[in-house]
Amino acid sequence: MDLKNIWIINEYAGSPYHGMEFRHFYLSKELQKLGYNVVIISASHSHLFKKLPNVSNTFNLQEIEGVNYLWIKVPSYPSSHSKKRVLKWFVFTFRLFSLPIKKLPKPDVIIVSPMQTMPIYPAFKWAKKWNVPLLFEVKDIWPLSIIELGGYSPKHPFIQLLKYFEKMAIQKSDAIVSVLPNYQQYLKDEGWSKNFYYIPNGVDIDELKKIEDLNNSIKNQIPQNKFIVGYAGTIGTANALENIIEASRLLKEHKDLLFVLVGEGDKKQELQDLAQKYQLDNILFLPAIPKRQVQSLLSLFDVCYIGLQNKELFKYGISPNKIFDYMYAAKPILLAVNSPNNPVSLAQCGICINDITPENIAKAILDFYQMPENQRKEIGSRGKEYVIKHHTFEALAKKYDELIKSIIPNKY
Repeated sequence: MDLKNIWIINEYAGSPYHGMEFRHFYLSKELQKLGYNVVIISASHSHLFKKLPNVSNTFNLQEIEGVNYLWIKVPSYPSSHSKKRVLKWFVFTFRLFSLPIKKLPKPDVIIVSPMQTMPIYPAFKWAKKWNVPLLFEVKDIWPLSIIELGGYSPKHPFIQLLKYFEKMAIQKSDAIVSVLPNYQQYLKDEGWSKNFYYIPNGVDIDELKKIEDLNNSIKNQIPQNKFIVGYAGTIGTANALENIIEASRLLKEHKDLLFVLVGEGDKKQELQDLAQKYQLDNILFLPAIPKRQVQSLLSLFDVCYIGLQNKELFKYGISPNKIFDYMYAAKPILLAVNSPNNPVSLAQCGICINDITPENIAKAILDFYQMPENQRKEIGSRGKEYVIKHHTFEALAKKYDELIKSIIPNKY
């Protein structure tokens, strides 16, 4: 099979050295095993990065574990809600028009995987120039996400601009990929009929096996004689962790129950203040930890929690990375998200709450607490079996390989 070149455009694409997002790094490593040559085109700054790439010029090439990156220099911004983040979006989009193509392999296919939708326009221009297929990959539905989660009006001029480019992406792309299982329904609701492929988020098994011991500064704060309900991830608006605070308040008489929230985010201080207001001693806040220590942390939990806001948006599906970390840890999961066909339901590895209230969350926690330990272990083991079977990046890369071969069959 001839070497095939792929450009992946995602301004939030990170690496194990820089931090989230990891999807395209691990996907690229597996695609290379299938004979592809991948270039990830990302931005020099992301609020999700723990370490910023070393970028001195407008465009900087770097190889990370065999994966090629082109970093585009953009303005930095202090937080996810900063107005300077919008400036970064515009700079990244405009600089995509002037990529240093003499330093890049001519693409055979271009995958644009934006959050904000503007990068689709320069991606379309490049696909047209090279006469190659353009794939539009959807991780979050924009601008619907910021309309529902951020409270913006659909009539806001900037929202309408993002909507315009979303329509362009759907119309101009040769195929649409999404990590959301029900995105096809969104397309139907919007009046579109397009080729759709579900390629979910995944896990890198080899990476997950590289487990580091939890730092003692964290480990020593988590008691061994408590029933631990734990959360590990971003502590942001979308995660709706105020429900856990309220549930812990309802369960504060159960002295052997402890809630542990590990991570950072713009809502953390607000949640800490709320816990202090309620004088809760059954909730523990801990800082974010290195990725390779996550499995060590999860081994200390009895139940892993994940929640999202109760929004219409999630009827099209969810695919948070932390779900797959939880599943691989073989821990039962409490999922407080009103979303059909979610991984927890499909794997039967936990309790799913559609009617999201602190009372229902508290009841589910008590159900787990009163459950025999061997039953919880059985539930958790189903999750690990499922994620290994369906969500490895090796399996996901093969799905992309099949998709690419189907849209450019004359090359094979």
